[in-house]
Amino acid sequence: MDFSKTIAEKLLDIEAVKVKMDPPFSWTSGIKSPVYCDNRRLISYPEHRKAVVMAWKQLIEARVESGEMEMPDVLGGTATAAIPWAAFLAYEMNLPMVYIRPQKKEHGAGKQIEGDLKPGQKVLIVEDLISTGGSSVAAAEAVRDEGQCEVTDIFAIVSWELQKSEDRFDAAGLRLTNLTGFAAIIGLAAEIGSIKPEDESVILEFKKDPPTWAERVGL
Repeated sequence: MDFSKTIAEKLLDIEAVKVKMDPPFSWTSGIKSPVYCDNRRLISYPEHRKAVVMAWKQLIEARVESGEMEMPDVLGGTATAAIPWAAFLAYEMNLPMVYIRPQKKEHGAGKQIEGDLKPGQKVLIVEDLISTGGSSVAAAEAVRDEGQCEVTDIFAIVSWELQKSEDRFDAAGLRLTNLTGFAAIIGLAAEIGSIKPEDESVILEFKKDPPTWAERVGL
């Protein structure tokens, strides 16, 4: 069940993902990148939004049926970008939902997880974008520690498919499922003429080592 091209088309269609080389985008970290992703744009497009939610639903149901995973008791969205996605999917699947802050509140009850989470529940974490994977692993650890719950899977719309994120998920005992990824998006961008065919291989070099990409390709 492969949704990579379908979801990549949706993202490029509404410019939730933009691809360009000259000049590249500048991330907050200072990294020069050929891609920029703003999946928040998707929530404003009902048909595109529904495509993402239904793809996740089909994947979950197929994996539960095959025995690859258990049906989650609760869906957890990471704050803030993934909160609406967890809500959309929870509504579609009639499941409870919580959301996970980047860190504990410094006032009130001092919680990191908002919602009603009971010890021992199986939580599926929903993300919009995976880059290095650090925030996703931190969210899973919060659910395991503060919530005393089980987390085995993270579902995302997009992954930049970086080795660093793969290593982090493996070390944390987490399985990532992303609907589309860097290679599929760049390949489609070349196919539809958003980027020059000769630039495709140069752009794909980015995921090997993002911080050095611009220098390596002479930008």
